[in-house]
Amino acid sequence: MSSKVDGPAEAVDLENARQKSVDVPPVEFEPEDKMDNTPEYKQDAFGNEEFAEVKYKVMKWWQCGLLMVAETVSLGVLSLPAAVAALGLVPSIILIIALGLLATWTGYMIGQMKLKYPYIMTMADAGEVLGGAFGREFMGVCQILFLIFIMSSHLLTFTVAMNTITSHGTCSLVFGIVGTIISFLCCLPRTLEKMSWLSLVSFVSIIVAVFICMIAVGIENPGSGVVAVAKTDLYHGFSAVCNIVFAFSGHAAYFGLMAELKNPRDFTKSLCLLQGIDISLYLVASLVIYRYAGDGVTSPALGSASPLVAKICYGIALPTIIIAGVINGHVAVKYVYVRLLAGTDRMHKRDWIAISLWLGIAVALWILAWIISAAIPVFSNLLSLITALFASWFSYCLGGVFWLYINKGRLTSSPRMIIFSIINLILIGIGLTICGMGLWVSGKAIHDNPSSASFSCANNA
Repeated sequence: MSSKVDGPAEAVDLENARQKSVDVPPVEFEPEDKMDNTPEYKQDAFGNEEFAEVKYKVMKWWQCGLLMVAETVSLGVLSLPAAVAALGLVPSIILIIALGLLATWTGYMIGQMKLKYPYIMTMADAGEVLGGAFGREFMGVCQILFLIFIMSSHLLTFTVAMNTITSHGTCSLVFGIVGTIISFLCCLPRTLEKMSWLSLVSFVSIIVAVFICMIAVGIENPGSGVVAVAKTDLYHGFSAVCNIVFAFSGHAAYFGLMAELKNPRDFTKSLCLLQGIDISLYLVASLVIYRYAGDGVTSPALGSASPLVAKICYGIALPTIIIAGVINGHVAVKYVYVRLLAGTDRMHKRDWIAISLWLGIAVALWILAWIISAAIPVFSNLLSLITALFASWFSYCLGGVFWLYINKGRLTSSPRMIIFSIINLILIGIGLTICGMGLWVSGKAIHDNPSSASFSCANNA
């Protein structure tokens, strides 16, 4: 018998039979009118860029990966040797690897959340998916504050570097203002694709500086010996844990970076590039510097070498100290910029209104960052505070929350799903613990540290 369909009536009958089949359930699509009524900026934050003057979605995966490396590694690697000194070798190795793997998983879940909800460009957008209008505003405020605090930590590191290089040649506040102006100027390009070339300079800068420091302390060997497990208390031990957590805390910028990829599915490759580099570099640099610097290790770590070598290292590291802060600053400015211009074509133009708005936002955010850096002028204390307030949520808690949300309705559907549900609930618990304990240790450190005078000209190197 022929299977040929002879006419329209037979085709209709065949289609009806196919729809009634119990073996092949129909696929449900969104109604066309619902799809047509969805604003373009809700489908994609940057909309259609075919004829745009300024195009954002142009980054390749390796450019995104370099931006992630530059954004994450710089201050992270400088804070870890002192953390190893507080915890000892064995616990530090375990924590660096374990927290790095957990950060990889949570970063991957940020990527999956973006793929499921393509219009997500910021943590605020993700907050709207999770909690509606309140979730959007709450997460938006948290993200912008986190990025401003990171910007401030880079400005603080810049003042430490300049005080070291010049032997405290002038007031620390002046160095902070100079760093703010330089960072603002570097933040002028509106697309991350242009920033990616700066990230390559940043990466080379920090690698060279850290290796010079490692070689120098290896030759000088100023340390008094190391131990596998250091004698420490809960307060100092958890302060060190906060510094390790901060070293993997680039997650708040991931949505923004992913939004400017040509192919968002390439984000996983960018994440693997980042985590492969940072875990390896963190282990080698922190353990080598602590092995030879011993109890004399400093935070930031480049000061662990002799005064002359420290000046050389900080001089070489200046590009990454500035650029890594600028990348976080760019993401912060972009969040406010897109939020103000959402639903318009203004962000794709080069007219004076678009450019002036970008400049105004950048000026305001960098001034806020400088104020924070001058108010909390102790590097390790500022990092602990940032970790407790924000990194605990963005780098650990939210990854678990995203997984549970994406898989809602089938969390207990199989033994495998039950195991993953438990793992992600534990991950949320880890983040909450870091938040609570971190607030305690950072608050106590800021209160007790006699060198933490706010808005002081004193040498903070």
